[in-house]
Amino acid sequence: MRVSGKGIIDRTAPVGFRFDSKDYAGFQGDTLASALLASGVRLFGRSFKYHRPRGVMTAGSEEPSALVTVGRDAKQVPNVRATVQEIHTGLDARGQNCWPSLGFDVMGANDLLAPFLSAGFYYKTFMWPRSFWEKVYEPSIRRAAGLGALSRKSNDEIYEKAWAFCDLLVIGSGPAGLMAALTAGRAGADVILAEEDHRMGGRCLAETHEIGGQSAAGWADGVLAELADLPNVRLMPRMTVTGAYDGGTYGALERVGLHVASPPSALPRECFWRIVAKRTVLAAGAHERPIAFPNNDRPGVMMAGAVRTYLNRYGVAPGKSVAIFANNDDAYRVAHDLAAAGVNVAAVIDVREEATAKSDLPLRTGARIVNTVGRLGLREVVIADKAGQISRVVADCLAVSGGWNPALHLACHMGGRPEWRDEIASFVPRPGMVPGLTVAGAANGAFSTKACLAEGAAAAAETLAALGRKVKAADLPEAEDGAVRLRAYWEVPDGKGRAWLDFANDVTTKDVRLAAQENFASVEHMKRYTTQGMAPDQGKNSNIAALAILADATGRGIPETGTTTFRPPYVPVSIAALGAGGQGTGFAPQRFTTSHKAAAERGAPMIEAGLWYRPAYFPRPGEPTWRETCDREVTMVRERVGVCDVSTLGKIDIQGPDAARFLDLVYTNTFSTLKEGRVRYGLMLREDGMISDDGTTARLGANHYMMTTTTAAAGLVMRHLEFVLQAHCPDWDLRMISVTEQWAQFAVAGPLARELLNSVLEAPIDGDTLPFLSWGTARLMGVEARLFRISFSGELGYEIAVPARYGEALYRDLVARAESLGGGAYGMEALNVLRIEKGFITHAEIHGRVTAFDIGLQSMVSGKKECIGKAASQRPGLAGPEREQLVGLKPLPRGRSIDAGAHLFNEGAEPVSANDQGYVTSVAYSPTLKSWIGLGFLRNGRERVGQTVRLVDHLRGTDVVCEVTHPVFFDPEGTRARA
Repeated sequence: MRVSGKGIIDRTAPVGFRFDSKDYAGFQGDTLASALLASGVRLFGRSFKYHRPRGVMTAGSEEPSALVTVGRDAKQVPNVRATVQEIHTGLDARGQNCWPSLGFDVMGANDLLAPFLSAGFYYKTFMWPRSFWEKVYEPSIRRAAGLGALSRKSNDEIYEKAWAFCDLLVIGSGPAGLMAALTAGRAGADVILAEEDHRMGGRCLAETHEIGGQSAAGWADGVLAELADLPNVRLMPRMTVTGAYDGGTYGALERVGLHVASPPSALPRECFWRIVAKRTVLAAGAHERPIAFPNNDRPGVMMAGAVRTYLNRYGVAPGKSVAIFANNDDAYRVAHDLAAAGVNVAAVIDVREEATAKSDLPLRTGARIVNTVGRLGLREVVIADKAGQISRVVADCLAVSGGWNPALHLACHMGGRPEWRDEIASFVPRPGMVPGLTVAGAANGAFSTKACLAEGAAAAAETLAALGRKVKAADLPEAEDGAVRLRAYWEVPDGKGRAWLDFANDVTTKDVRLAAQENFASVEHMKRYTTQGMAPDQGKNSNIAALAILADATGRGIPETGTTTFRPPYVPVSIAALGAGGQGTGFAPQRFTTSHKAAAERGAPMIEAGLWYRPAYFPRPGEPTWRETCDREVTMVRERVGVCDVSTLGKIDIQGPDAARFLDLVYTNTFSTLKEGRVRYGLMLREDGMISDDGTTARLGANHYMMTTTTAAAGLVMRHLEFVLQAHCPDWDLRMISVTEQWAQFAVAGPLARELLNSVLEAPIDGDTLPFLSWGTARLMGVEARLFRISFSGELGYEIAVPARYGEALYRDLVARAESLGGGAYGMEALNVLRIEKGFITHAEIHGRVTAFDIGLQSMVSGKKECIGKAASQRPGLAGPEREQLVGLKPLPRGRSIDAGAHLFNEGAEPVSANDQGYVTSVAYSPTLKSWIGLGFLRNGRERVGQTVRLVDHLRGTDVVCEVTHPVFFDPEGTRARA
């Protein structure tokens, strides 16, 4: 199907590739669509709902039908538009949404069931019987959903992200975009010219008319050469601007390695850009729209402009005998170009009776196509003339043109609504829809080359004048200036068969009318009821026609009917590109404590706590399971001494004259009264009154505090503090910084804790020199340290902090000394048991929907001052007996085990959600109490201590009666910690 003498591809550079397990060849510069069309392939895929055969319709990113899967195994990428995928050696593509093959698809039987699968059928069908939903309906829907499929294998390919800044961002490199970039580039502005195609030039590459006395493609190449020589201009092909955001920021997707035969391992597949532009010119062109008529979805039915593109740019005739169906003059260019190239033009069918041809073309005016023939590929078109007489024309390609829709999507991404223009029967952007963005050329409804050139130059001059730059008047080249003449024509009213609007999602004109009939008359409701415009192409071809059909069905005009909401992204963007760098450790960076190596040498398995890796337990010979090790470590701390690395706790250094005042604002209790050298436990609320975190804060000096947070919430608390400072008290005099990684900190807990520390401290301590909840400086082996008298185990406990570079050495020394005293290192499992025995909370309890009242700390919310979240915490319903309150739980009998995540019910009540009384947050076996114990939340729990409840875990099959207790199981007076 190659046409001699046509096209701007490199015919000296053949490229081999595979499609549907067959070998094909094209040329450098071909897309998959153009290369397959050149080889006579017309069937590319199957549609979503009815699995109807689908071929190529367009030549750009708006393609709704020719969606293929590229690659194999982990590198498999579905829903790739064949019209933008460049061919390269090693390319392996295949049709999708079919089985067992593209030519014979068993699911094509759905097409026979079309009368039962109309729009909204799933809303009506999958309601009865109710029991079928989980076992029949939902699995069936999930299997049928989607077009292509992911491999479900991990893909380790590289994706990248980047940032760019410029004076002017020009989107689109057609005549308008090139003139805008050239005008701004010559004025010295920093310009980025972004083009989604792999070759810049836009429609210039697909037309035969001249610009400035030379071919349109030649003129574009000359302008691009000048732009490439300007140091202030960046040409960025394969770059699709996907979204417009606040502050002149745009998202853009660059296809970096998708066209490379053997890409280097370090070359990313795609790069997602954040471009910040002072001003922007949108010159994205326009999309040709189809006309709805019966069976207008056959492979071989294409947009007229796409036929012209394949002929003039790629040297491919999409058919041996081409018919043309149109309502406007632009389609005649296709007929003239085909005829000049020696391709048979079977008929030109124009719905306008007044239409005339400028040359000897087989023209039929006032006519319409009422059907097509050929399931896997078009063979004939059925024509009705103005008198209703039917005739048939043999054609294997039908070029359809219903007019052009400006590609205004980016201009609407910030909520603006376009306006209707009758002369082009389409919507155009309103000025100022996106601050700093000017629309030019076909995207603005200017459909002649001369008008596009003028608007591009004017848009650049306007934007640069706003930036204070002087711009010389541009010399515009001579170009065609044809008037736009069309008749708004959306569908053929007669003929038998379904007339298609959304070719990917199988939406017909009948579906839209059914939506209106069933009172889904709002454009947004119609969209969701029919799935119109919800396929990968987002309705770029079909939305306007669907609006016209809806307007007709509801008796409204198209402007009154309105448009759907255009949202980013403009084209599909892979999640890997959006989250570039977020694979593996890029997604979850591994953070190691200074003692990590020492812990690993002792055989400790690691668990993730936030992003930190912490030892779970330290097994010894003769301990076959983690439980034996954990029980030993708990007993060791209770009876001797244990060492635990707590460096992962968030540490925030806060300094300044207003530091105390600030802490009073962010904590529920008062810190301005805290004396130097003392430590206080604090509770922090979110603005909605729920607990966000807890921790201790030490006063290091008159205006100097050290706040500690939980490991999991360290980043969240830092972000919260910075927000409060900036939003609520920006004029207060204080500064804060996270020093979590600057200090290595170790808990030393147990009856022998003081003895162990005194063996390393240069100045020994006792209970009087460092009382409970105090801190002081210390020296050990010549190193300055901070020593805090706090305990998370309920035992006599200290936390010693040294600069991080000394962490590993100190940890090894402390553990060795502890072992000489009959103790040793303990891990997270033992730490969890110790804190549950004491009723201490973690984020298992303060999980984001509990109040200070719920955990029994309402007295810590000071009545003498305001704090963040206090007012919200006093709302009705956030206190009282109906609230679920923190309690302890002990199974009856003692030997029974219990599960975290289980729910609590009154004895005798059926264990269903309606009878739910609470839930369990933490459980552990306590070797101290010789019993399983747990913490949980129970409705009116504090008044139910001593009663029994039923603990049920449906997932694990647990059903246990438990005694409700006070949450502090061990040493409720706290005498051991204050020893």
